[in-house]
Amino acid sequence: MVTTHNLGFPRIGAKRELKFALENYWKAQSSRDALQALGAQLRRRHWESQRGLDLAPVGDFAFYDQVLDMSFTLGNLPERVQGFHGDVLDNYFRVARGRSSQGGEDHAACCGGVAAGEMTKWFDTNYHYIVPEFTASTGFSLDPSRLVAQLAEARAAGVTAKPMIIGPVTYLWLGKAKDDSDRLALLPKLLPVYGALLDTFASQGVEWVQIDEPALVTELPPAWQQAFVTAYEALETRRVKLLLATYFGQLQNNLSLACKLPVDGLHIDAINARDEVAQAARELPADRVLSVGVINGRNIWKTDLTAALEWLEPLARTLGSRLWIAPSCSLLHVPVDLESEQKLDPEIRSWLAFALQKLDELKVLAGALNQGRASVADALAASAAAIQSRRASPRVNNPAVKAAVEKIDASLGKRASIYGQRASKQSSILNLPAYPTTTIGSFPQTADIRHARSEYKAGKLDDAGYRAAMRREIERSVREQEALGLDVLVHGEAERNDMVEYFGEQLDGYTFSQFGWVQSYGSRCVKPPILFGDISRPKAMTVEWITYAQSLTNKPMKGMLTGPVTILNWSFVRDDQPRSVSCYQLALAIRDEVLDLEKAGVRVIQIDEAALREGLPLRRAQWNEYLQWAVESFRITANGVRDETQIHTHMCYSEFNDIIASIADMDADVITIETSRSDMELLDAFDNFKYPNEIGPGVYDIHSPNIPTQDHIVQLMKKAGERIPAERLWVNPDCGLKTRQWEEVIPALTNMVAAAKTLRNRAS
Repeated sequence: MVTTHNLGFPRIGAKRELKFALENYWKAQSSRDALQALGAQLRRRHWESQRGLDLAPVGDFAFYDQVLDMSFTLGNLPERVQGFHGDVLDNYFRVARGRSSQGGEDHAACCGGVAAGEMTKWFDTNYHYIVPEFTASTGFSLDPSRLVAQLAEARAAGVTAKPMIIGPVTYLWLGKAKDDSDRLALLPKLLPVYGALLDTFASQGVEWVQIDEPALVTELPPAWQQAFVTAYEALETRRVKLLLATYFGQLQNNLSLACKLPVDGLHIDAINARDEVAQAARELPADRVLSVGVINGRNIWKTDLTAALEWLEPLARTLGSRLWIAPSCSLLHVPVDLESEQKLDPEIRSWLAFALQKLDELKVLAGALNQGRASVADALAASAAAIQSRRASPRVNNPAVKAAVEKIDASLGKRASIYGQRASKQSSILNLPAYPTTTIGSFPQTADIRHARSEYKAGKLDDAGYRAAMRREIERSVREQEALGLDVLVHGEAERNDMVEYFGEQLDGYTFSQFGWVQSYGSRCVKPPILFGDISRPKAMTVEWITYAQSLTNKPMKGMLTGPVTILNWSFVRDDQPRSVSCYQLALAIRDEVLDLEKAGVRVIQIDEAALREGLPLRRAQWNEYLQWAVESFRITANGVRDETQIHTHMCYSEFNDIIASIADMDADVITIETSRSDMELLDAFDNFKYPNEIGPGVYDIHSPNIPTQDHIVQLMKKAGERIPAERLWVNPDCGLKTRQWEEVIPALTNMVAAAKTLRNRAS
């Protein structure tokens, strides 16, 4: 009999219950007990949703991030939060976001805000994790209380539990040394703690433990490959069975290594590594389980169940009960339940599967493999009909869009003049001071904005009333910026629900869910639009709002757009054509918007590519192909303008050292990047690469409620000035301010503007 299991379930709740509970706790509007009770309620509900599987995960729930959870389990807390009194949860949130709840900060002198942990992307997803911090003296000590408590909850709920933890090598791989030490040198200190954790599971009656090692799908230096051997040989005397889980890519040269490790089973992501399944079946010892990720855990299209069975059935005959099936990865990356989507177009809805529906698909496959296809004939027929409907739908294919992509040539991506010539023209028009100040685009989404949007969508506020409300908010943003003394203004994006969804709503080829929320980090959730067909722009999308904002001020106003690569990477993308083709379609659509903004007199246009690096394949050998079409797509979007129009782009939470040449090839006049959480470490990329254009290293960590001081900002900019000539430096926050409150934004930006003035005075 084939075994079914799941690698992880979305933790936020079908109605984002966790988001709202967290934010209420942080504002001291609810208690710690209420937050923990909500967590327990969600876990019970999620386990109930997974009934019918042979094994369900325990430990996939986190109040902020699963990597941060692992750091606390291993006793690896940054020194700056050690010794604080208060609940463990207080320290947990201090590491995650710089502080705990407002009510928990009464002892501000000893337990107030601290520097939040660095945050970066979880492999090639849009999920952010808190980076583990290491030094040569880092020690580890086991705290299994979180997992033991959740195991007890699972037993009480009648769940056959499979604890899931991040493996020791991937944990070190994900972290960052805060000194010059070698992370791998910590492995001998780390392994006894993992051994003790596995012993704890055994004492709790656990049979199987899922130990996630996704680092195996990356290009590992020999020392890291050997670390896997060292680690799992050291854990060989365990009293539980280990399922080694890999996902997000192919194992390639690590496949034989993974098959030889002394574990009891291996999980392979068959969505990305289907060709490796047969080799793994041959190489795994005869007493090992092979788990195959047959359902896509990162996209929302229905699985072609008949096609899946065509290759699973021979594998099942070969492996018998040694075959397990599961989603390709944790379902953290997809929405919870399609049944909530009653307003989606019925035809398109019939093509989709969210987390609960994916588990249903898994059960159908198991039924066919265990009892024969006849036992699930109706479900297979419904699946086949949906797959055929999508394939044949004329709504998916637009010949005019395909023809436009065919006509793309290199000239579309070239500016008329080189940067130096453009910069001179732009300087004479914009007349900006040294260290010009700006923000990244959005300002706080206030209760008034959300109320107006909600009333408008519900039909209680007419179009004229909604537009008037948004204009009032835009004017407020402009007046606040003028009062602060910022040099290049933004309109604040009051009218935008999300930086990708807003554009998708106005592009043909997209559709939208009501409740398709996915966690990005902490309480931050996004609702990715669904790119189902060929993309085109029926009409201008932003020109009216930007020109209105410009009419309110004599200062330069940035036009704010999301770039094609970010729109692509932050959408659920069609899987029936190469991603590059969809990206070129988006590039042509956004290019039209750029040119319309320029015609309207907008002299500064920012095209955000926050997710450019996120789309990099996990293996360096595949980077060039991706970077070629990604950079070309940006250039097609941006480079049709005249020399006098200044093009900005923004990127957040990315390591740039290894792709800095490609970023330079984008040829944006100004690039703004996240640097404050890394204390300007990201600017190390510019030590050996002479970046030719202007750059704004972020000096205000907008993901934390902490307010940066003027002196702190000056010091960060001084570090930046060691790498970038002062005449090419801008001063700006890390990212947009949408998630912050005006009460935080005003003092932070006041300090930022004051810091820029200090820098100018010192330079004069």
